[in-house]
Amino acid sequence: MQSTDLGNKESGKIWHRKPSPATRDGIIVNIIHNTSDYHPKVLRFLNVAFDGTGDCLIAGDHQGNIYVFDLYGNRFNLVQRTAQACTALAFNLRRKSEFLVALADYSIKCFDTVTKELVSWMRGHESSVFSISVHASGKYAITTSSDTAQLWDLDTFQRKRKLNIRQSVGIQKVFFLPLSNTILSCFKDNSIFAWECDTLFCKYQLPAPPESSSILYKVFAVTRDGRILAAGGKSNHLHLWCLEARQLFRIIQMPTKVRAIRHLEFLPDSFDAGSNQVLGVLSQDGIMRFINIQTCKLLFEIGSLDQGISSSVISPHGRYIASIMENGSLNVYSVQALTQEINKPPLPLVKVIEDLPKKKLSSSDLKMKVTSGRVQQPAKPRGSKIQTRILKQDLTGDFESKKNELPDGLNKKRLQILLKGYGEYPTKYRMFIWRSLLQLPENHTAFSSLIDKGTHVTFLNLQKKYPIKSRKLLRVLQRTLSALAHWSVIFSDTPYLPLLAFPFVKLFQNNQLICFEVIATLIINWCQHWFEYFPNPPINILSMIENVLAFHDKELLRHFIDHDITSQLYAWPLLETVFSEVLTREEWLKLFDNIFSNHPSFLLMTVVAYNICSRVPLLNCNLKDDFETVEDMQAEVDQQRVEDEAWCQKQELLRKAEETRREMLLQEEEKIIQQRQRLAAVKRELQVKEMHLQDAARRRFLKLQQDQQEMELRRLDDEIGRKVYMRDREIAATARDLEMRQLELESQKRLYEKNLTENQAAVAKEMRADADAYRRKVDLEEHMFHKLIEAGETQSQKTQKVIKENLAKAEQACLNTDWQIQSLHKQKCDDLQRNKCYQEVAKLLRENRRKEIEILNAMVEQEAKKWKEAEGKEFCLRSAKKASALSDASRKWFLKQEINAAVEHAENPCHKEEPRFQNEQEDASCLPRTSHLNDSSEMHPSTQISLNRRAVEWDTTEQNLIQKVRNLRQRLTAQARHRCQTPHLLAA
Repeated sequence: MQSTDLGNKESGKIWHRKPSPATRDGIIVNIIHNTSDYHPKVLRFLNVAFDGTGDCLIAGDHQGNIYVFDLYGNRFNLVQRTAQACTALAFNLRRKSEFLVALADYSIKCFDTVTKELVSWMRGHESSVFSISVHASGKYAITTSSDTAQLWDLDTFQRKRKLNIRQSVGIQKVFFLPLSNTILSCFKDNSIFAWECDTLFCKYQLPAPPESSSILYKVFAVTRDGRILAAGGKSNHLHLWCLEARQLFRIIQMPTKVRAIRHLEFLPDSFDAGSNQVLGVLSQDGIMRFINIQTCKLLFEIGSLDQGISSSVISPHGRYIASIMENGSLNVYSVQALTQEINKPPLPLVKVIEDLPKKKLSSSDLKMKVTSGRVQQPAKPRGSKIQTRILKQDLTGDFESKKNELPDGLNKKRLQILLKGYGEYPTKYRMFIWRSLLQLPENHTAFSSLIDKGTHVTFLNLQKKYPIKSRKLLRVLQRTLSALAHWSVIFSDTPYLPLLAFPFVKLFQNNQLICFEVIATLIINWCQHWFEYFPNPPINILSMIENVLAFHDKELLRHFIDHDITSQLYAWPLLETVFSEVLTREEWLKLFDNIFSNHPSFLLMTVVAYNICSRVPLLNCNLKDDFETVEDMQAEVDQQRVEDEAWCQKQELLRKAEETRREMLLQEEEKIIQQRQRLAAVKRELQVKEMHLQDAARRRFLKLQQDQQEMELRRLDDEIGRKVYMRDREIAATARDLEMRQLELESQKRLYEKNLTENQAAVAKEMRADADAYRRKVDLEEHMFHKLIEAGETQSQKTQKVIKENLAKAEQACLNTDWQIQSLHKQKCDDLQRNKCYQEVAKLLRENRRKEIEILNAMVEQEAKKWKEAEGKEFCLRSAKKASALSDASRKWFLKQEINAAVEHAENPCHKEEPRFQNEQEDASCLPRTSHLNDSSEMHPSTQISLNRRAVEWDTTEQNLIQKVRNLRQRLTAQARHRCQTPHLLAA
């Protein structure tokens, strides 16, 4: 293994002796970058990418140094210093000398490796770009970061579209499918969408993987034909999706030592038509394992636990693998050396067996004759007996059914029925049916090993013998014949091999592996006995054709024998060219539809059938020269070919001269183009500088605008602060005014309450005075009444005492009730007044001074109401006093009448006065009530109700008192009568 240190060199050789990679590790060269400063250090490579040819790669380190390594020319060059780490690279643009680099400042730049100048500068990402995918045409590119993906036009370096997503769903990768116009977007929630590049129309979405093996996808890889998508993540499972069927068709489990997959990439093969079968899997242990996704076998691996791999890139043609190691160095691997043991060519098809010296077979022993119903085999010695077994019919049935089964679900019997009905296979499916009928192995590794051996010496000058206009066709024919010659040495000396292979090469020129395997299968199965008389024509085969012709057309065969025409003249030219010179393309394809679908002897029957179909012109040929018209024509063709070759050589010289002049013109044009490019680069640089200046001016202008806006904002903030301060001061002043007003209201309230208390105290004092006067009056009345009933008995005194007490209690209860009624009424009025005051104060706080007038008006109205109520109560009080005066007058009159009656009775005990007493009682009882009723009509309703209640109580008390007095007078009268009847008692 060679190692190269870049050091401070800007260019040089990659290796100093021809690399010979070992089969064990396959390393061509190990590239490191150490600085030679006072403190040397290793500059780590971060990213690497191949160009479209696969022979050049570009790599960037963490200091922004970008190198181009030409593996074919063994040179490296420092093409750019970006002064910041690169996060992604792309080197397969339409202009071969340009490359894209994503930098740590989230920008993408395009540089030219030849002029080493900046081509364009693209911005738009807000996070690190970790992936750059370029369209197959090189016209578009997709740059991907964790939050967005952007589509760029590389002709104008303008952004066309931008993919925005929710923050909760991040992007894993967005890339173009190879050789197609489809964009595949993979997100962190395992959703995968396919979009049309031009219209960005969503073509389809892959379904969710099964829950039993669901993993979070982190890395992806697609085959070159865009049919299979491989996905992996933090698991040892790989999911293989069929993008055509849009379903998961296989899950591959890696070894148990693999816990997570960091990178996936398919290994390209030049002969697999893009259907890559080998997948490289880089796991967490730094080892990249290459597996076959069909057989699930581990083919080889690179890296080790000591020298782990960080990331890898495979060249487009599949010859090199560039890996960035965990120590920061760059390893380049040879795929051919790694697959040398796997791609060993198979053993030669033809092996020579030497004859025994004693036993020799004559030509007569190899002849076969055709009889009716059976084919005769070569004669055998009499002494030798061969035992044979006949298979029973029931055993052949299973064998035939298995024999008719073909790969991909086809059946040979059904294909034969289809061919019999239509005469040919559908053009669209012909190649597919041929591959199934021939059961081609499609051994890419073996064919690659044969191709890698290069052009065989026998076919170096093939164009001189077989001049073909199409260079591509000539190159494919030369490569196919060389592979056949390397496969078996006998084919290098087979003169008719180019004639036999040419129609298949022309048909399969875009798939050389299939072409090689079809020719090899044809030789093995249909031409296996052609080499028994090599280098002579296959006499045994020609004898079989002659026997068949004798069986079907004896007249034609007799005609050939009579004119000394052998099968080498009428049969062998058809076989060695496989009818390609006597049939058109469509006829030839129909013929081989039938040849591949039938027994190998069908080819021999075709030769016989062709001669029988041409029997009329053949029977008309009477001379051997007529039959050798073909050979003369061949000679003429050869002469014409020589002349054509001379003419072609002249034309070639002219063409070369023209090409030389054209190259000179192209060089001049290239120089002009380069000058124009340099001028364009200078112009772009000036434009970039102008853009930078404009950007700086714009930034200064924006900074000035920003400063002005900030000053305006500060002024507005100051104004707002001042207004807020003034508002706070006004609010504080208003609050103080409200507090003062509240204090004034409180003082007014306390003054009003004080006045009210004083009024209440005056009223209470007046009421207490009235009560005292009333009590004195009652005491006087009781004293007067006590004098009236002093002459009564003790029981009468007790009764009178009880009556007095009850009367006093009733009067006191009446007074207490009136006091309570008045107190409750005052409290209610006070509560109403206080509630209204509170409401008015709250309104004052909300409506400030406007409500003060309403409060004053309300207070005036309340004051008027109070005065009115006071007048009503005063009127009631006057009415009550008037009624009390009437009651006092009535009682005084009643007591006076009773005293007079008692005096009269004492003077004249036997005098009758019941009737007068009754009339006086009626007059006394009617007098106050009439006066009371006359005055009640002018009183307040509540006052009138209370006065009526008091009048009723007074009337009841008075009636009880009168009834008691009446009873007392009756007892006194009875005692007086008794005294008159008993004089001795009276005298006593």
